[in-house]
Amino acid sequence: MASENTSSGAPPAASPAASPAESERHASWLELFFDLIAVAGVAQLAHLLHGTPGTDDLGFYCLLYLAFWTAWMCFTTYGNVAADKVHTRTVLIGMFGLAVMAAAVPEIRSDHARAFALAYVLVRLLASRVWQRRGEVVADWPIAQLSAGVVPWIVSLWAEAPARYWLWAAGLAVDLGLTFARSRNQVLARAREEWEEHAAGRAAGHERPTRPRPVAARIDARHLDERLGLFTLIVIGESVALTVEASSEADWTSRLAGLAVGSFVLLLALWALAVRRSCGVPLLGFGVLAPRFALPLHCVSTGALAALAASLGGAVVHADGHLPPGMRWLMCGSVTVFLAVGLVAGAVSGRGTSWVLRAGVPVVVAPILLGAFAGRGSPAALVWALVAVARWPWLYEKLAGRRRHDTSDVRS
Repeated sequence: MASENTSSGAPPAASPAASPAESERHASWLELFFDLIAVAGVAQLAHLLHGTPGTDDLGFYCLLYLAFWTAWMCFTTYGNVAADKVHTRTVLIGMFGLAVMAAAVPEIRSDHARAFALAYVLVRLLASRVWQRRGEVVADWPIAQLSAGVVPWIVSLWAEAPARYWLWAAGLAVDLGLTFARSRNQVLARAREEWEEHAAGRAAGHERPTRPRPVAARIDARHLDERLGLFTLIVIGESVALTVEASSEADWTSRLAGLAVGSFVLLLALWALAVRRSCGVPLLGFGVLAPRFALPLHCVSTGALAALAASLGGAVVHADGHLPPGMRWLMCGSVTVFLAVGLVAGAVSGRGTSWVLRAGVPVVVAPILLGAFAGRGSPAALVWALVAVARWPWLYEKLAGRRRHDTSDVRS
């Protein structure tokens, strides 16, 4: 992803790729611990999709996942910019807030909804507060220091279902709207205008400004890519764990063996697309998109992976029969969404029209067709069909590379 920085006196401009020093920086033990806590919450959310989920269940899952991911990303941005100057106590408090959110998920439709909302509010306010002392503006991802979207969450503490859920959705919509309504230059310019108004007011009273003049926070692109990839990797690991847990409680039959092996191979195929050669977003090249565009893709793709984990674990119960339509569509839909993100990422990464039409579009359409017409097949057959779909981009690139090699040999 692209990283940008400005000095205190120069206009903002795009910066080159990360320097060698930035490239050598890796996620700290504290950051890894924080990621594990966040993904524990994601695993809890996956349980909301067990059984035969309906559209209401899926919408509720998407809402809560976006809240979890947003809270995690706020602290991830802080750690990325602050580097070795991060306040450990602040991160640990944020970690505890995410743990409370995760613990509230099983009963979030009843008694624990207010605890979830309160923990989210505190995490977001804490994440916003750390920037006040630093004098930096996260122009590439303003959500990290905005607090306007928290207001509906505060109001929801006195609301009942379903109004509280609509308030949560409104708060997240405000955050996303403010993030994309202005460019990074506009965000920085607005912050400096507010500082100048503050400084003028203090000067009228013969006092010095209480905070430094804002500058654009410098995002370490290499380090951020590593964090995104690690988060995706942990989500895939949790998906394997959920499938193993479900398989350990079922009768081991030949069909279950085919389903279990197929599920593992499917997750490996998705891992290869998202982590092995990318930054946690399938088929996205380094430095192609600025954070404000790349991060939403990461949110969508990891959310799809977690939903897929729920469907794979639920499929174990039906290993010797047929998947219920809701579970089949959850499985195929999750793969569709994940590969659709890969289609977008691959297109903007410059893979060309031929790749889009012959590799990208087919892997998005195929799972939809499987969801519509694979109802009579076994769960194992469906999973292995999805494996073939997920491996097609890799096979296409192999075949295209071989054709280019043969063409070059003929010309020589």
